[in-house]
Amino acid sequence: MMQSATDEELMLAYTAGDAAAFDTLYGRHRAPLFRYVRRQVGEDRIAEEIFQDTWMRVIKARDRYAASAKFTTWLFTIAHNRLMDHFRSARAKPEEVPLLANDEDDPEVTPSDTDNPESSLTRARIAERILEALDALPAVQREAFVLQQEGDLTVEEIATVTGVTRETAKSRLRYALAKLRRDLEDMR
Repeated sequence: MMQSATDEELMLAYTAGDAAAFDTLYGRHRAPLFRYVRRQVGEDRIAEEIFQDTWMRVIKARDRYAASAKFTTWLFTIAHNRLMDHFRSARAKPEEVPLLANDEDDPEVTPSDTDNPESSLTRARIAERILEALDALPAVQREAFVLQQEGDLTVEEIATVTGVTRETAKSRLRYALAKLRRDLEDMR
């Protein structure tokens, strides 16, 4: 039953005291949320800190949670706000933050038993090119793209998370996709 419940139902169940509901939510969103944070800060130690703090804020805010928006929008808004706090406190601009060049520690990325060294090398080179193209995006465009891909958020939800208008979020996403297509055109 927990697996078929929506995120919003699970969060409301957790608010009512069902710890298993939180475990299910955490399992669903752990990897995408961590990848989003890690791609924004570029350093595992800092990403882990922000990731853990995001979940702690979810736990602390459970009594105030209202299912007025998608849970993922709420979750990624908390993460975005924590990232902005980090950038402000570090006096770093998001545009200066590098993207990690590999996802070796990603729990969802597992090699197939049928992989051969040549195809593994080819996939590694393709992945490297894609990550380089993502890294070349301006931070606000990269964030919009990663929120869409990792968080499965709509343009409206991206706007809510990042605190911009729908049109600004749509433009950032459109420019990110256009630049990625141009940068990766020779891979088709």
